[in-house]
Amino acid sequence: MMKTRQLSAFDRVISGFDNALRTLRPAPQRASRPNPAVGIDDGAMTQAEKTHAAGLMRVNHAGEIAAQGLYQGHAAVARNEDVRKQMAAAALEERDHLAWCDARLEELHSAPSALRPVWYLGAFTFGALSGVFGDKWSLGFVEETERQVSEHLGSHLKQLPQGDARSRAIVRQMRAEEEVHGASANKAGAAKLPRPVSALMRQVAKVMTGIAYRI
Repeated sequence: MMKTRQLSAFDRVISGFDNALRTLRPAPQRASRPNPAVGIDDGAMTQAEKTHAAGLMRVNHAGEIAAQGLYQGHAAVARNEDVRKQMAAAALEERDHLAWCDARLEELHSAPSALRPVWYLGAFTFGALSGVFGDKWSLGFVEETERQVSEHLGSHLKQLPQGDARSRAIVRQMRAEEEVHGASANKAGAAKLPRPVSALMRQVAKVMTGIAYRI
């Protein structure tokens, strides 16, 4: 049986750079799974409601850009190969989320955040720094991030216009999978983050969502 070649630190850097290029490219992202909105029709929406829905989906798109950076940052410094594989698998699902948000923004005649490189690099840095302290802290950071993202997506389900059935379908699927990612991190041995760290993460996310909604 052939052994899987272990990636060196240099290999992981190159892989991360390639992922960044694919994540930040201006062309639409491609999903490996069907879009949850397939076969669902929207109800009537005013132009103001479409603009608001686009702003919310732009925030979600920016969040998925950050998720790619976060998971790649964790994977780049993970000591345990199983943890690295878990991060890579989660990043693959998050890429589908990115593609679904991308498609929905196009349907709403809008565009992703212009600050995509900032969201990616900032999240990559957070992910790598947390991983430096050990895999349990890296996993703890993932668990807390996914918990906050799930709450955030739940609030979007309340804020989206009633007629925006397609965005709702996408957000519901994303929230379900974010919860699974958080539970998987917990099961893998995530450490509970100190309360000040969790509070700081909320503040950073608040600033990011406020900016991404508009830009």
